Amino acid sequence: MASHRKPKQRSLTSSTARAAALLALTGAASATLLDGTGRAENRLTPAQVKAKVDEYQRQAEEATERYNGAKDKADQAREALDALRDQAARRTTRLNTARNALGAFATAQYRSGTIAPALQLALSSSPGQYLQRASLAERAGSRQAALIASVGRQERKLRQVRGEAADRLAALRASQTAAAHHKRTVQQRLAAADRLLDRLTLAQRQRLLAARDGDKAHADGTGSPITGRAARAVSYAYAALGKPYVWGATGPHGYDCSGLTQAAWRAAGVALPRTTYTQINAGRRVTRDQLAPGDLVFFYSGVSHVGLYIGDGRIIHAPRPGAPVRVASVADMPFVGAARPA
Repeated sequence: MASHRKPKQRSLTSSTARAAALLALTGAASATLLDGTGRAENRLTPAQVKAKVDEYQRQAEEATERYNGAKDKADQAREALDALRDQAARRTTRLNTARNALGAFATAQYRSGTIAPALQLALSSSPGQYLQRASLAERAGSRQAALIASVGRQERKLRQVRGEAADRLAALRASQTAAAHHKRTVQQRLAAADRLLDRLTLAQRQRLLAARDGDKAHADGTGSPITGRAARAVSYAYAALGKPYVWGATGPHGYDCSGLTQAAWRAAGVALPRTTYTQINAGRRVTRDQLAPGDLVFFYSGVSHVGLYIGDGRIIHAPRPGAPVRVASVADMPFVGAARPA
């Protein structure tokens, strides 16, 4: 459809330009920041490297959740746009059918030497003009008047659908731009973490990874009875143990943190939203001392990480790039909230 000719598209172009300029400035600032810290990082101790790597990977996870949210919005906008385009095509067909019927009346009246004024208006180069002169339609026969009114309704509805489609297209492009920006942020933070790790000797790197992962070994059993849908969600999470962290993924071969919890509860027949900051509002909020198997447990001040509670103070979660799905303690990370989906 010719949405590029609509006035709204000009505002989209200007807003897209502003967004591009903002992203360019943000990227430049990030590059400057990383460049400025890069020289200082040459002098970091292994312990400081560990802290810095953890910081970069938390930033990457926050950007991952923003990417997931933007991608989800883009997917929804794309589906709505496709539906509106289909609707516009069907309405265009019905409008053409109504116009052809009017044309048949006009042809018949032309052959008889008369064309009703209402038909002349409806078939003119500006069909919308006749809507302001409805009295002319009343002078035509009842069938002709009904057809003329139908053409008017079809045109109004078609303009409305095309306007909605243009709005959806604008939303789609904005979400795609945001998703691309967050994707670049994820890649930059993970690359920065890798550069830091590469500065360590093999022995230092092995000690660092052992220190991070030593208290997060896999575990069997939950120590707490689980029933119903929560049991199915927990069972799914156990089956995912050992699978890789893949940012933006919802399984079955890899997961990010919210992708794992969404997939686990989907297996239990419950639809969760895509991101940590929307999942925390899914279901009923519970306190830390009320945790039960199947609950969603959220961490960090930006609600940027989530795990599935399995009992005994433990969760199953997808920790970060390079770390597979595993069991961890709720106490390993700063707790910010929990929700019970069902």
